[in-house]
Parts: sequence; structure tokens; C-alpha cells
Amino acid sequence: MISVRRVLVSLALAFTAYLAARGLSGLAPAEHPLVIVGALALYLTTTWLCLFWEPAPFGRAAGAGRDQETGVPAPRGPEKLPLPAALLAIVSAALVPTAVSWAFAQDVRDDPYATWYLGGIGALMVIVMVRRRPWFAWSGLVMLIVASMAWMGPAQALQLGLVGSIVWVSCAQLLLRSMDRAARDTARLAQLQRAASAWQASHVVRQRERRVQVQSALSVAGPVLTRVIATGGELAEEERLEARLAEGRLRDELRGPRLLDDDVRAELERARRRGATVTVLDEGGLEGLADAALGQIRSQLAETLRTARSDRLYIRTSPHERVAVTVVGRSDSGAGLSDEDSVDLWMEIDHPAGARN
Repeated sequence: MISVRRVLVSLALAFTAYLAARGLSGLAPAEHPLVIVGALALYLTTTWLCLFWEPAPFGRAAGAGRDQETGVPAPRGPEKLPLPAALLAIVSAALVPTAVSWAFAQDVRDDPYATWYLGGIGALMVIVMVRRRPWFAWSGLVMLIVASMAWMGPAQALQLGLVGSIVWVSCAQLLLRSMDRAARDTARLAQLQRAASAWQASHVVRQRERRVQVQSALSVAGPVLTRVIATGGELAEEERLEARLAEGRLRDELRGPRLLDDDVRAELERARRRGATVTVLDEGGLEGLADAALGQIRSQLAETLRTARSDRLYIRTSPHERVAVTVVGRSDSGAGLSDEDSVDLWMEIDHPAGARN
């Protein structure tokens, strides 16, 4: 399968090979042909190392896979060039222009076979830039600028291809930054889409739970409301009691469904029938509990309510690490006693051992 990366690598290989062939064509007029061969060998070795040398998996940084600011997975792209290859590229940028220029006589240093290094080192620095070593790329380009201007003069070096190398490296850095920014934006968008999907799913679940609660409320309050409408609000005492019990059951189902089972519901109704006021509130703390743990908590709650004689009962869940449910009972006390003295029941139901899923 042909990928974009393979196409780009193939183009880089073809271009560097073409530049090397230009350099080989100058062996005949060169005063020191062995120097040309050595410069070409160094150039090709460095270029191909920069193209194909990938860092070892264990040598990558632990957080290299994520964006440092957002924690979003970092964009995939060219791996960072290993340091030895980057240093070798700097060495090539320093030695190749000087070696090639020194190998030719003064009168032929401006010929195409003697100036191939302008494009060659420029292409090498583009590869270094794409491999995420910008400081090395710009340092190598500065060395190329200094060497070429020293051997040919500023005007001649700029005219023969130095400008193109500067433009290539600049464009490579701009394109790499743009691609990385686009990849990060895409990763953030994907993360937001996942969060939106999760929110939508939880919203659908909440809607379903509300429909179930409404249906349960109608099943509890429907008969009572029908009777109220039929009698025009003129209810017998027994019917008024049933209406209050229905209201209490409805409040319990809406405010504390995780605390309820058949035994707890029966004890709550028994307490209300004897005239007690009961308040049930689920304020968090029971999330993630196993069914067996919830069963133990409900069993202890039912037992506590079975023995309670208070006039007002307050049942609340607790976010405390140890306490799961708190039951407080208060009764009317004699005159002159403080509110704290009227508390006649205080029960804390602990979380069972290993309660969390």
C-alpha cells in the first residue's frame, strides 16, 4: 500500500541522489577528486540516516504521546531525529561545502557540478527540520550560508541556489507547525465528540430514569388523585391518611430510591401510619456500591426503623468514607429543653467491608 510517507521519502531519496550525481560529474575537472568522493559519501550517509533512522521505542519520553498543555494525545507524524544523526548533519553542513569548494580551482567553483552542495545541504536541513530538530536545521543552514558566501561571495551564493535552501527550510518549519496544529485540533475535536457522546448517553439514561419515576409516581398517586377529583376534595379521614402515605411514598421514590427495598418501604409506611414525619434524602455516597452491600445497608436501615419511636425521622445518605447512612429521630420534648435534648435516636450505618465494585 502506497502511503504519503513513502512517497515523500522516495522523493527525498531521488532528489539527494540527483544532487550526488551532479557532484560526481565534477570528478574530472576537480583538483582533488578523492575529497569530492569523501564529501559525497559523508553527505549521502548523513542524508539516508536522517531519513531512515527511527528512535528506539524504549528511548522515547514517557509523556511523548501527549500534548503537554492539554493532555490530548499528541499528533502522529515524523519521529524526532536521534541526536547522533542530528549532530552528524551539523558536521556535514560544516565540512561538505568547504571540502567541495576546496577541491576545485577558483575559476570553476561557480559551475553546477561545484555548487551542488547549496541544494544538497539545504535538502538535508529540510529533512532535519521535518524530523523535529529545528535548532539543528537552522544551525546547519547558517553554516551553509557562511561557507558558501566565504568561497563564492554573497551575491554569487544567493544567485546560485542559497535563497532556495533558505526558503525550503522556512517553508518546512511553517508546514510542520501547521500540520501539528491541525492534528492537535483534530485530536481535541475527537475528544470533545467523545465527551458529547458520553453526555448524550447519560442524558438518555436520565430521561429513561425520569420516565420510570413518573410512571411509578402515577401508579402510586393516580388512584388517590382520582379519588380526590371524584369527591371534589371531600375525603374521609382514612382517605386523607392514604393520600398522605401516597405523598410520602412518592417523595421517597424521588429523593432516595437507592435506600429503598420492600422491607424499608414497609417500615417507612408503618412509621407514617403511627403519625411520624419521615424525610428520606439521598445526598450521595452510595455510588458504585455492590448490590450485596446495598442489601446490607437497607437491611440495617429497616431494622433501625422497626425499633424507632421518634415523632420525626430524618434519613440521609453520607459522603463520608465510613458512614453510609445516618438516621436521626427527634420527638417533642418537655418545655424548657433544648432542641438537642429532643434527639432520641442517632444511628450511623457503616459501609460494609469491600462494598465498592
